Amino acid sequence: MKRRDILKWSASAGAGLGVLAGTPSTATAAVPVARPSLPQKTDLVDAAARRLQLIAQQAVYVWTDAHVDLAGVPMGVAVPPGELPTLEHQLKTSQVAVEAVTNLAASLGASPVATSSLQSLDALRSRLAATQASFASLAAQNAGVLNLPATVQALLGTLTSTASDIATQLKQIHATLVQAAQGSSTRTVAQYDALFVTLPRPAIAQSLHDDAAFAAMRLSGPNPMLIAKASTLPAKFPLSDAQYRQVMGADDSLVDAAAGGRLYLLDYEGLGAIAPAGPVSKPLTGVGYCCAPIAAFARPKSGRSLVPVAIQCGQDPSANPIFLRVGDSSNAEAYWAWQSAKTAVQVADFNYHEMFVHLGRTHLMSEAFAMATQRQLATAHPLNRLLSPHLEGAMFINEAAALIIMAPLTTGDVILAAPIETLQGECGRDRLAYDFHASMLPNDLKARGVDNTDQLPDYPYRDDALLVWNAIQQWVSDYVAVYYAGDADVVGDYELKAWAAELSASGKVKGFTAITTRSQLVSVVTAIIFNASAQHAAVNFPQSDIMTYAPFSAGTGGTAAPTTTAGQSQASWPQMLPSTLAAREQILLFHILGGVVYRPLGTYLDNAFPYLPVLLDPAIAGPGGPLDRFRAALAAIEATIQQRNAARTRPYGYLLPSRIPSSTNI
Repeated sequence: MKRRDILKWSASAGAGLGVLAGTPSTATAAVPVARPSLPQKTDLVDAAARRLQLIAQQAVYVWTDAHVDLAGVPMGVAVPPGELPTLEHQLKTSQVAVEAVTNLAASLGASPVATSSLQSLDALRSRLAATQASFASLAAQNAGVLNLPATVQALLGTLTSTASDIATQLKQIHATLVQAAQGSSTRTVAQYDALFVTLPRPAIAQSLHDDAAFAAMRLSGPNPMLIAKASTLPAKFPLSDAQYRQVMGADDSLVDAAAGGRLYLLDYEGLGAIAPAGPVSKPLTGVGYCCAPIAAFARPKSGRSLVPVAIQCGQDPSANPIFLRVGDSSNAEAYWAWQSAKTAVQVADFNYHEMFVHLGRTHLMSEAFAMATQRQLATAHPLNRLLSPHLEGAMFINEAAALIIMAPLTTGDVILAAPIETLQGECGRDRLAYDFHASMLPNDLKARGVDNTDQLPDYPYRDDALLVWNAIQQWVSDYVAVYYAGDADVVGDYELKAWAAELSASGKVKGFTAITTRSQLVSVVTAIIFNASAQHAAVNFPQSDIMTYAPFSAGTGGTAAPTTTAGQSQASWPQMLPSTLAAREQILLFHILGGVVYRPLGTYLDNAFPYLPVLLDPAIAGPGGPLDRFRAALAAIEATIQQRNAARTRPYGYLLPSRIPSSTNI
């Protein structure tokens, strides 16, 4: 089964529901592993059986770096049957997708296409509800059953077929609606607000031009991974002390802010060719723009939170003047030039988030680990048992992502500004440049200079992420200690050695080296689990709350970024917004991606019906053991974050453990 045969949809903007198009897995649960073992500690018979199993796996999990839409990125040449989504997952996703498509239909008013589609959606909703009820009953009746009766397997097959058919019908309805979606060349915020009919307009719409909300995005938004402390400003961003004082007040200065760790910078130079020099014309959305701005933020002497100071809408200061924050509209041209500069930053951030922080560094990284784990760690290996639930669904969802976002004339091509070939190349470049060890949470925070809570006290992502990181690290440390008595066991684990070598060579994970100590192993596994679960949650789920609202966050600009204040006005600013087709696709795609929380962190189940536990060793899963302690730690983190949110100006809920899926499965 080739990748392109697993997920097929129209080569048009109607491809956004491809995430639903795969047939759910109908595999039955594997024979449980009562107690995992290291390969060097097995007898000759078991060792031979493990080797044969891995040879079989390697014939199914085959590497390629020639994916049609992501050439150069190591991926699987096919999505193996065991990597297809569970029926449970597909039903959850279909429910959210019906909500998204219903809103799209309703946004088209009383047109015949909209009316007919809404009627079809009503029927589909009823059919989906009946399928969900049948599945829930089947799951309840067969909980814990290892060998399913033939009648149960037959019913499971029928439900699977129905779920696949529902997904196909949803895609067809969506494609029809996209064909009918037309936008006006003159744009107003009201037009974008009117796209939310059956879905609520996101709360961020109330903060559309708010500078505090704009600054908060750098610390608790979709991309909290770029802001960095600045001890000095680069020559390419010549913000003067006089300009700084004009914004921050005469009692502050650039020197004081930098010396006190209060000065921070966003630099989108890393976008590369994703920020084209001029306009890009696309067949479905017309002309669009994206630039590579630089933005300065500072923490006031008496404040806790960053505020924006200045924006330069490009890397060349000779062609891009610096716009200073303007807090009121009495000077209309300066105020709207500032708002336009903020929009340019938001467009750049959208692209940086989607291509790098989200797709490349979480999704595509998880695929490398999924491939190497299935190819080099036998099912009975303790790390296979631990990691498999954290890598579940990654290969399937990555294929969907590649075809939804990275293929010509699909949703990503509609939403994002650069040519699709450029997006493909730059996403691959960033994925291969992602340094595994340097990117571990504590290392990344330190490298960006944002680890000091005194200098930067208001950084919700950092504070909550560290809670989860530390809990995962303790869990992994306890788990590893059960199976590895010391460093000698790590060195002697030849499956682990092959796994690490494959990640470096075939997986092209930069910085990945041989693992020779238990502490090193704990760090590596912690980073894999954190990236697949918490990090993905932190960058995925803000999409539905923030990135569905195009006036605040969009992937392409309707006009070029400003180069002067002259002529800027309340009427000119909305022309920077994307086409309404792109705005509609943002709503649909991100409502789905942000609406499915499947198997929260701490859940360790098989991905084949009836979803049996995979961690059975009493030394791990026994009462009061490492797994119980991990779950208790997550519950404590949940309470701590809830307490923090009660005191925060803007609650941050994306790293609540109950909202963190165990794997990158959506």
